[in-house]
Amino acid sequence: MSLDRLGLSPEILQAIKEKGYERATPIQQKLIPAIFSGSDIIAGAMTGTGKTAGFALPILDKLSKKAIDNIHYPQAIIITPTRELAKQVYSSIEQYGKYTPLKSVVLYGGANMTTQAKKLRAGVDIIVSTSGRLLEHIKEKNILLDRVEYLVLDEADTILDMGFIYEIRQILSFLPTKRQNILISATLSGSVKRLSQQILDKPKLIEADSMGTTASSVKQIVIPVIAELKDELLSFLIGSRNYQKVLVFVRKKQEADRVAKELNLSGLKTSIIHGDKTVGVRTKALEDFKSGKVRVLVATDIASRGLDIPTLGVVINYDIPHVIGDYIHRIGRTGRAGKKGLAITLVSPTEEIALKDVERLMGKSISRELIDGYTPKVTPKQLGARKTKEKKKVDGAFGNRKKSSTPKNKKRKTTKRDRFTK
Repeated sequence: MSLDRLGLSPEILQAIKEKGYERATPIQQKLIPAIFSGSDIIAGAMTGTGKTAGFALPILDKLSKKAIDNIHYPQAIIITPTRELAKQVYSSIEQYGKYTPLKSVVLYGGANMTTQAKKLRAGVDIIVSTSGRLLEHIKEKNILLDRVEYLVLDEADTILDMGFIYEIRQILSFLPTKRQNILISATLSGSVKRLSQQILDKPKLIEADSMGTTASSVKQIVIPVIAELKDELLSFLIGSRNYQKVLVFVRKKQEADRVAKELNLSGLKTSIIHGDKTVGVRTKALEDFKSGKVRVLVATDIASRGLDIPTLGVVINYDIPHVIGDYIHRIGRTGRAGKKGLAITLVSPTEEIALKDVERLMGKSISRELIDGYTPKVTPKQLGARKTKEKKKVDGAFGNRKKSSTPKNKKRKTTKRDRFTK
């Protein structure tokens, strides 16, 4: 469906056409009319499916039609789980609304509070923010939210996973009760549905794709590997297959630092982003990766939210994420906007159970590729049998001894072993 059939104003259409967008994605075809209807919404949408435009375009359209020159006050709040996603959403809103009189601002931790406060006091219509920084500005009385008409929780599943629900509840207490609420999530888990019941009023449920599935443009592969050879295999894959732009996901910050160091030592220019890095360092790392100055970017799950790299062709999961739903976020960094992408997951024998959880989430088995010299000799079935056998052995030695028939008050006969252990 063409975007100009969705009731958007000429100013909005001009801006999005300049970005090369002409046809609406499945989520946009459903989300834009639903927001125009004014009802609360819970939408399930993967990253890379156009969900940001899906909620930003109709909000910009509705606000611009009633805008008054030189009068600006917060009318729309968009809350994201991370600073990277906040910056990405803000950038999109600036581009989509370039021909409207609306003003927007982005707020996140690590940036100067005073500078942000000045922008707020100068007047804004749309605020994109992380929950913590927004709450700071509210408490400092830099902002009043009593006229907000739209509240968007973007990547609500991540907001919950990161433990920001308490901050969200505090923010809600400063908003007018009459407003349109829009909750966007890559997975509609039980916790997300419970949150929707708490803050949404008779919401419309929108799902562009069945949850737990990925865009058909992403090819997924699992490569079994001996745990100790993961670093070597990672370098081998990138180098031998001539992958020019690779995003590598790692669970832990310390592990991410180590993996990035190993890749640099192997001759692959690598940058890194995770929660311990400053805003400036993370921004530069991402810019260097996008521009091609570095070939590989290593990221943790939290730091990676909101990364939009249009030309990214390959994602490699060094390990399986702690939160299985994050697998969808990881591989959604490639194959965006209909482009082809490749997602490779390195799996050691001890990660086979976690892999099964991923496959259950996806609703299908992921094809495997075996590489000589790196494939474990022990199959998952053998590993499970070996673990069971070892457990029985341990139980027999320590855990499940038969009770002694010797009465407590009766001395046990001394043995040779006793003479050595006394």
